[in-house]
Amino acid sequence: MSNPAITSLINSGTNLYLDSIDPDLVKLNLEWGAVGATSNPIIISGLIESGRFDSQLAELLKSGKDDSEIAWELTDQLVRQAQQAFHSVWEKTRGDAGWVSFELDPLIEDLDANMPHADRVERYIELGKKWSAGHDNRMIKVPATPAGLDSLSALSAAGITLNVTLVFTMDQYVQARNNVWEGAQKRASLDTFKSVYSIFVSRVDQYTAQHVAQLSADAQGQVGIVNAKRIWQANQDFWKANPTPLKQEMIFASTGTKNPTDPPTKYVEALAGSDIQTNPPATNAAVAESSVVFSRQVDQLPPASVLNDIDAHVNMSHLEKTLMGEGIAKFAAPQKQLLATIASKRAKLAVG
Repeated sequence: MSNPAITSLINSGTNLYLDSIDPDLVKLNLEWGAVGATSNPIIISGLIESGRFDSQLAELLKSGKDDSEIAWELTDQLVRQAQQAFHSVWEKTRGDAGWVSFELDPLIEDLDANMPHADRVERYIELGKKWSAGHDNRMIKVPATPAGLDSLSALSAAGITLNVTLVFTMDQYVQARNNVWEGAQKRASLDTFKSVYSIFVSRVDQYTAQHVAQLSADAQGQVGIVNAKRIWQANQDFWKANPTPLKQEMIFASTGTKNPTDPPTKYVEALAGSDIQTNPPATNAAVAESSVVFSRQVDQLPPASVLNDIDAHVNMSHLEKTLMGEGIAKFAAPQKQLLATIASKRAKLAVG
């Protein structure tokens, strides 16, 4: 069951991913032409709260495992189901698409844990190896935090396919890419080397609305797009100079609009034409319901006056520091909520 608007987006050159592993949504988006999916604790918690997976949860509860162990086993099961759905895509593209991202434990970054940096790095490496083992189309998601970045070379060298997330700036992207590439070159072969870098788009525009009020009306609301396009171009240039059998791609993430006056397809349209868009279900639904005919826009920048305005007024170091601070807090909180959801379900199912 194809959809005209989504078909035009895919025909523009975009690889469409779904920011959910809900089996029903995976089925629908596969029919539309999606070629992969991403997951995170918020998604998992929402699925558990729905009650649709109570039977799986009940079986895990009988095992005597604690809430954290159950959270990860159920996450593993749900991601596996999505992997199975996209596996034929992975096979058809020989590993260039069909991936499902599995996010490593966000509590590694919990500010309350006071874990030493070296221990955080080691934990990412340990869990990356654990949760990737035995999977051919599972992508391990690691944040672009100091510890996450420092784990990338070892993970890449171990043959693990990586999705580096929480990327907001060019500096983060370059460090992540260089670390991944450093590790990849230690492999016996690059034949299966695949990496993606998730640049968050709408959060950048939220930042400028709050912190850079002096931007012109033409520039305000465009910084996230310009930033993403510049990083996309840097990625294109690097891999053109360092070719690999599989594509090393950007993921345009955080593509749901936050400003109620923006059309819901704003970021989808602006970034159409190359690499991956991992869109929330509501955004893909809005695209499907639209009459937009998408065309390649990812390599089209706004006028020089807008670019000059952005470069003159947006302090990217402050932006990164602010958004990473918020991002780390948002990163750990959903995992705590997931554990609370399981504890609540444990109590309800025990009574039932």
